[in-house]
Amino acid sequence: MTKNTRLMYIALLAAQGVVISLIERSIPFPFAFAPGAKLGLSNMITILALFTLSHKDSFKVVWMRLLVTTLLGGTLSTFLYSFAGAFLSYFGMLVIRMLGPKRVSLIGVSAAGGILHNVGQLIVASTIAQSFSVMLYLPILSFSGIFAGIAVGIAANYLMEHVATIKKIQNEEAKNNRLTRAWYEASLEKNS
Repeated sequence: MTKNTRLMYIALLAAQGVVISLIERSIPFPFAFAPGAKLGLSNMITILALFTLSHKDSFKVVWMRLLVTTLLGGTLSTFLYSFAGAFLSYFGMLVIRMLGPKRVSLIGVSAAGGILHNVGQLIVASTIAQSFSVMLYLPILSFSGIFAGIAVGIAANYLMEHVATIKKIQNEEAKNNRLTRAWYEASLEKNS
């Protein structure tokens, strides 16, 4: 993949993540049992970046999405919550992805990301409130995080399997990255 193509792909993923985040803000609250929980649809973009780009480039996508989304309608507190959730989720999914396709699925990686996003946000809330008791909300948020992560993982998995451009970019990254090659080959075996 040429440098310009890579930069355009990174920018497109970041822009799609921003648009999805802004749209998700306008969706009515889906989890009545867990106030503050969201579907995390923009995590789909993070997963696509993780499975089609290098670590450095996927990190750029997450960072740009977070920064632009905050600039377009966030506050300092939303930035702190989003920052903690997004980066704990990102690094956790990065580590879990390293287990390889024989030990964990893309949907499993996404579900773990959903839980870790909630953990990151609760750590910030505990710090702001100066009370560890905020963490008692974790089991409820984890329940919603697992289901949201599974839903997002299913959607990302569908896109990875059915969008030719994403497949092509993953194939090109697989030439340079042994782990991406393992995931790419596993997806080919599953579809054959």
